Amino acid sequence: MKKDNNYAMISPTSLYAEAERRYRELLLVKKEKEDSVTKAPAGKIHIVSSGGRTQYYLREESIERSGKYVPKSDVTKIKTYLQKAYDETVLKYLNIELKSLESFLKKSSNFPEKIKNAYSANSDEVKQYLVPIDMSDEDCVRAWINKPYVGKQMDEDAPFFETDKKERVRSKSELAIANALAKHGIPYKYECPFVLKNGTIVYLDFTIWDVKERREKYWEHRGMMDDRDYAKQAVFKMKSLMKNGIIVGKNMVITEETATNPLGTDEIETIIREYFFPRGVQFPR
Repeated sequence: MKKDNNYAMISPTSLYAEAERRYRELLLVKKEKEDSVTKAPAGKIHIVSSGGRTQYYLREESIERSGKYVPKSDVTKIKTYLQKAYDETVLKYLNIELKSLESFLKKSSNFPEKIKNAYSANSDEVKQYLVPIDMSDEDCVRAWINKPYVGKQMDEDAPFFETDKKERVRSKSELAIANALAKHGIPYKYECPFVLKNGTIVYLDFTIWDVKERREKYWEHRGMMDDRDYAKQAVFKMKSLMKNGIIVGKNMVITEETATNPLGTDEIETIIREYFFPRGVQFPR
C-alpha cells in the first residue's frame, strides 16, 4: 500500500485483467490439448529407469502390468505416447487452474471499481470531507491537475507561442507537443518544478500524468542541440535527473532538434502513441 501524491493510498492493479487474459488463454490451450488426447492412439507408455538406463513399454490395455517393449529406434511411437501422457497431465492442472480463475473472477473482479466508486460516486461537496484510498481515473486526474504550482518565469521579450489551452510556451516545437498532448486527452503540466535531492529546483518541459499507472512521467524537449553551451547544459541536467530517479525510457522521453533538423509532428505523434497510449478517454481539466 502506498500513497502517491495524495491521490490514492493503493496502487493501480492489472491483476483482474491479467486473470481474464490468463483464463481465455488457458481455455484455448485446454481445447487444443483435449483434441490432441482424443486423436491419440489408445494405451499409455510405461517408463522404467534403472542403472542410468531408460526403457519404454507400451500398455495398450489398462489391465496390462508390463507392456510391450518399445525400442528407442521407434522414435515416432515413443514421442506420440509420451506427448499423450504429458497432455493428460497438463489437462488436469489446466482444469484446476481454470476453475480457480473462474471462481476468482466471478466473485471479485468488480471490486476495484466498487472501491473507486465508494469515493467518486459522491457529490463534490461530500468528497471534500473524505480521505479516499482510491478514486476514479477522472477524479484522480482532476486532483492532479488542480494541484497548484509555480512554473518557470518567462522573459517578457521571449518569443510568444500560445497553446490551445491558452498557455505560453517557449518554442514552436513545445507548442506542437502541448497541443498534441491536449488533443489526445493526456493530462500535463508545463514547466512544473521538480526538487532534486540536494534542494535544487529544475523545471521539466512537460510533466505528464500517466492515467493507467497513476504516476508522473516527463517529456524533455531539447531544441538547440547544435548550440554547444545549450547541449552542455542539457547533458548536465539529464545527469542530475538520472541521479534523482528520472530515467529515460522508464519515466521520461526526450526529443531533440537542431536548426537544420526540426522536430516533426509525426515524431510527436509516434511518441504519444507508443509511450502514452492506449488511453481512449478524454479527461476533465
